[in-house]
Amino acid sequence: MRDLTLDTPSGDGMRDLMHRLRRSGSASGALVMLAGLCVLFGLLAPNFLATSNLVNVALQSTILLLIALPMTLIIMTEGLDLSVGAVLTLANVVLATIAVKTGGVGLSLLSALAIGAVFGLLNGTLVARLGIPPFVATLGTLGVAQGMALVVTDGQSVVGIPESVQMLYSGALLGVPLPICIAVIAYLAFHVVLYHTRFGACVFALGGNREALSLAGVRMRWYLVAVYLISGLMAGLAALLLTARISAGHPTAALGIEFDAIAAVAVGGTSFERGKGWLLGTLIGVLAVGVLRNGLNLMGVSSAVQVAAIGFLVILALTIDALRERNV
Repeated sequence: MRDLTLDTPSGDGMRDLMHRLRRSGSASGALVMLAGLCVLFGLLAPNFLATSNLVNVALQSTILLLIALPMTLIIMTEGLDLSVGAVLTLANVVLATIAVKTGGVGLSLLSALAIGAVFGLLNGTLVARLGIPPFVATLGTLGVAQGMALVVTDGQSVVGIPESVQMLYSGALLGVPLPICIAVIAYLAFHVVLYHTRFGACVFALGGNREALSLAGVRMRWYLVAVYLISGLMAGLAALLLTARISAGHPTAALGIEFDAIAAVAVGGTSFERGKGWLLGTLIGVLAVGVLRNGLNLMGVSSAVQVAAIGFLVILALTIDALRERNV
């Protein structure tokens, strides 16, 4: 087995080159989709290309990016996290409740991170230690988190969010909106971890060559648990931006965001098998989903049709990827 400090544990040089070429092809395909959507809505949607609206698209995409980054790692390990939307929702209502009572950010954020960590560890344990399929395990924790969110709030919104929380979405650092700053830092951190650490190499190997990891004596289960733990923690962090954005805690606030996150990862070219994935593609996919939703909103299209449109976008991306694989 090659040195796990390298960015990918794929086989010989030729196979590694082919993987990089396919990855570049996925990037160009995702960029073409994103550019095409921008042109389409620039023609059809009023004020879509206005600077204020483009900034709004970037802002709206920050929460999805925080969820899609760890989802990329999970899918690269041939896993899935269906619970992240419900966990984000539960973290949102708990964070909002504590923020209203304390008037500050610190304790409320720690509570949201703790909730995310608990569910992340639970998901990782069910998948890695007990061998339960990720779809089944995270479907179960989805129900638990969603039910808890309803119990905590009694089905009602939590209002009266203090200004110290709200300003985290409306504030800026050197002229750059704070949510975008947070998203950029998160992306850079994930990039370093995935491509420049032993942990990242093991993530690639978990989806592409688990047998080699086992033969090398690597404790695969711990790395797999860590991937789900990271997903939970990022849901807790995203809860801070979500609460600041909607100025409330709501028991259904983020339900369904897991669909958008999986869609963004798929559009970005990450494969659901053999550990083939990359973060830049996910970023492009997140922007594509954000542009699609924003453009349809400006056109007055219902949310139900928006979901269908995102589903079509995913099918198109997977079809293009499948055709490209055949021709390589």
